[in-house]
Amino acid sequence: MTARRAAVPRLLAVPALAVLLAGCGIRATEVPTNFGPAPSRVQCSLAEPDVSTQAARGLPVQVFMLCGSSLVTVDRTVRVPDGAADSERRILVAQGLLDQLAAPPSAAEKEAGYSTDVRGGITVGGPRPGDPEDTLRLSTTPAGLTSYALAQVVCTFSDSAAAEGDGSVVLGGPGAEAPRRYECTDAVRARPGSTEPPSKDVAGE
Repeated sequence: MTARRAAVPRLLAVPALAVLLAGCGIRATEVPTNFGPAPSRVQCSLAEPDVSTQAARGLPVQVFMLCGSSLVTVDRTVRVPDGAADSERRILVAQGLLDQLAAPPSAAEKEAGYSTDVRGGITVGGPRPGDPEDTLRLSTTPAGLTSYALAQVVCTFSDSAAAEGDGSVVLGGPGAEAPRRYECTDAVRARPGSTEPPSKDVAGE
């Protein structure tokens, strides 16, 4: 008898709990729900150094690749002839960086989730008369690049020997338009698809 009396309050508590849950806007259920495993996240980091990249001899550099919705740095090398003058060396480094950005990611990088939006065939040259001496002119207008590609180029150049090392780079296109100084900011690195590198006119610099 004692056991049966103790069971009565517990049985009455079940419908009472259902009423409370319904009053809170929560639907009571008698069937356990299973939402499955949490979605996997892109790794965005290489488990081991990329042997194919290390095998190439040249100047060690870093380029900004896409991973998920942000930019991440990847180690690369570019070839620069010994004895090149500073101005020539800067252009050679810039072209090497562009080529690395346009190259397909290695197998290890693909597995880690890396990709690039920079297309092949883009070349880079030096300043024209009237341009700041650190200007890099691309064979395509910066405005013609996708927001992802522009962010990759700006952040890669501004963090390399191709620029002045102040977090910015002066870019122009093949036409007569004046070059502009672009900056690589934390917001650009975090959201390259929705945040374009801020830029300003370089007239008077």
